[in-house]
Amino acid sequence: METAAKLDVKDHHQFYVNGKWVQPAGTGMIDVINSTTEEVMGRVPEGTAEDVNTAVAAARAAFSAWAETPPAERARYLAAIAEKLQWRMNEIAEVIASEVGMPLPLSTAVQAGMPAAVMGYYAKLLGEFKFEDEPVGNSLVVREPVGVVGCITPWNFPLHQVVAKVAPALAAGCTVVLKPSEVAPLTSFILAEIIDEVGLPAGVFNLVTGYGPVVGEAIAAHKEVDMVSFTGSTRAGKRVSELAANTVKRVALELGGKSANIILDDADFDKAVRSGVSSCYFNSGQTCSALTRMLVPRERHDEAVGIAKETAQKFTPGDPRDAKTKIGPLISATQRDRVVNYIKRGIEEGATLVVGGAEMPEGLEKGYFVRPTVFADVRNDMTIAQEEIFGPVLSIIPYDDEEDAVRIANDTIYGLAGGVWSSDTERAKRVARRLRAGSVEINGGNFNPFAPFGGYKQSGNGRELGRYGLEEYLELKAMQL
Repeated sequence: METAAKLDVKDHHQFYVNGKWVQPAGTGMIDVINSTTEEVMGRVPEGTAEDVNTAVAAARAAFSAWAETPPAERARYLAAIAEKLQWRMNEIAEVIASEVGMPLPLSTAVQAGMPAAVMGYYAKLLGEFKFEDEPVGNSLVVREPVGVVGCITPWNFPLHQVVAKVAPALAAGCTVVLKPSEVAPLTSFILAEIIDEVGLPAGVFNLVTGYGPVVGEAIAAHKEVDMVSFTGSTRAGKRVSELAANTVKRVALELGGKSANIILDDADFDKAVRSGVSSCYFNSGQTCSALTRMLVPRERHDEAVGIAKETAQKFTPGDPRDAKTKIGPLISATQRDRVVNYIKRGIEEGATLVVGGAEMPEGLEKGYFVRPTVFADVRNDMTIAQEEIFGPVLSIIPYDDEEDAVRIANDTIYGLAGGVWSSDTERAKRVARRLRAGSVEINGGNFNPFAPFGGYKQSGNGRELGRYGLEEYLELKAMQL
């Protein structure tokens, strides 16, 4: 574990508000814990409602001028930010590998690579996006920024989820108050440093860290915040909606998931099962769109279990900086304990534990590790098939026929993602259309950071990424001529 202690991360004692680093209203500090060593790796200020008021006032004062800034000029700022994110990619990857636990090669490509790409995408999109439509009869329809946006982001993809909100909001002409997760906040300070370096006008971007019940709720309830964009649990998303309703502000929510991966009877079975295990375990299972329910034909259930067991056993837990590591720790002791309790619940409810379990992985004494786990003979009414676990736990569920598979897949309060495997792509697409989910992988199709991302049902509302993400931050105005 020695290598994990080498990362030098400075403590942060100030917020970034109104174009400068400012002292918080309070004196509290929050420890940021290295998920592998369980040691403090940095500290950030514990914000208050007063800090939110200051940040929102700065964003409100900056809004009119930023909204009137030509799109081409806004694009130049975003392009400059994207370039500096690229320059600091290795540093960002190191920080997130330590905070979240994703193995360093993946952290570099995904956790650090995607934010730079998404920021750059919005810079380019501004060159072609039309803020005015062709006249509709005697009406000119224009798109205008919604106003001051509060962004509340999670810890599992700490910079990507920030950029997925901040980049389109800034591109639209909105000003931003950001509250990153207090569990993994450090890369948001890197982003603030970059924004300061490129000279974004004062008040356009503001950063306040703190706890959800204090800072998050103050943002969601604030009368001068025109929109709140939240990513996190469904429970917390409901609370954001309640608070936001008092001011009838716009709310965009990207919440939980319990995504089904349907492997049809004509699929390349070996490839489909192995890919499904990998999808479930990506980022140690700490992915809202993870394919955590694997649906297989009943007559091939045991075959799927055998392949899944062999695949899962190759996911070696360990230090994210060790080249041999295939799966890192979970983010925190709280999250580890939560996942372990779900594993125990699965055993209690009668699911067959194939591999993994509640014990600490062998050879590891520190770190928030959970054994990569596979359950077989799972019924869709079991807790492990219905509730979001957010850890490396796969449930294999047998189905009788295609109709039964679709029924099981849709039998959940969630609707974020899904997967379908078939040797007949058209058949797979037909099944995918029947899934009540915001995105569906066909035969393991890669995640596209420029396509719309978001959920049906209690997985949220609104969409992020691509031009669809930009449209979330725009109001429509009709001018009758």
